[in-house]
Amino acid sequence: MTRRILFISKGDDSASTRYRALQFFPLLRQAGYAADHATVAGSPATYLGALRRATAADIVVVLRKTFPGPLLWLLRRVSRRLVFDFDDAIFCNSDGTPSATRMRRFAAMASACDHLLAGNGFLAAAAACHNPAVTVVPTCIDAGHYAGDHPKPRDSVDLVWIGSRSTRKYLVEALPALRLAAARVPRLRLKIIADFDLPDAGLATLAIPWSAATEARELGAAHIGIAPMRDDDWSRGKCALKVLQCMAAGLPVVSSAAGANAEIVLAGETGYLVGDDAAWAARIAELAGDATLRERLGAAGRRRASADYSLTAGFARLAGVFAALS
Repeated sequence: MTRRILFISKGDDSASTRYRALQFFPLLRQAGYAADHATVAGSPATYLGALRRATAADIVVVLRKTFPGPLLWLLRRVSRRLVFDFDDAIFCNSDGTPSATRMRRFAAMASACDHLLAGNGFLAAAAACHNPAVTVVPTCIDAGHYAGDHPKPRDSVDLVWIGSRSTRKYLVEALPALRLAAARVPRLRLKIIADFDLPDAGLATLAIPWSAATEARELGAAHIGIAPMRDDDWSRGKCALKVLQCMAAGLPVVSSAAGANAEIVLAGETGYLVGDDAAWAARIAELAGDATLRERLGAAGRRRASADYSLTAGFARLAGVFAALS
């Protein structure tokens, strides 16, 4: 008998929706599930529509979104099995400071559910304070999407950062370190795959508008992936998607030694973890000057992304949770 799963999120253009739901739909269908998605945003009608669709589902998975008390009560009433999936520290402010309001809504959501799916161990520990039924499901990628040998420029050494305006602050904070690296590597260029540019960065830049159709090619055409990150609660909740994308594209990664980045990057094997401007500059210069080292670390990173953070690996965890909820 086909089991029905409804995923509810703020929209199918959200990264959490794409990476933690939609990309698993083919695997879910192969496993005998009927998977569907409902958007809840803005209009009260979208909430009511999702509630109606939840009544017909065997499992309802809410992605990252918390609900006001009355709506949460209704959702719990109409859902046979309710799961909460989150890949950010939504219980605090985006600058890492505590938020009583966000924590209260998060606690209510976590307590109401039959099971929680957390993107990393830090998030799982926070959730376990309110509900012991927690499974860590790291954000996964379709490694095959990033495979391929893409021509790289010969007249520059390209660092690449991928993200959006919402995470621009991390890149801006890393600019002093990148300028220091550029002073040591005259051909260094910062490639920004996002919805913004930094024309006053203080080093050469190349802005590439993000597109799902071109991101893999643009990443693969760079030389070194970078992932600067703050060390606060909001950042600890991040699930290192940028790191995984760069690794899957065969790039060595230089990353802040913080959060899930520090768990995924194997220092000296798939890239380097750094803590200050001097270390950033030193590791970038080392990689810029050694093509063989870049190739070795990049190949190891691709193997790790494919083996440990693939769709198959992530789906195995999801399928186990869904089967247990039968």
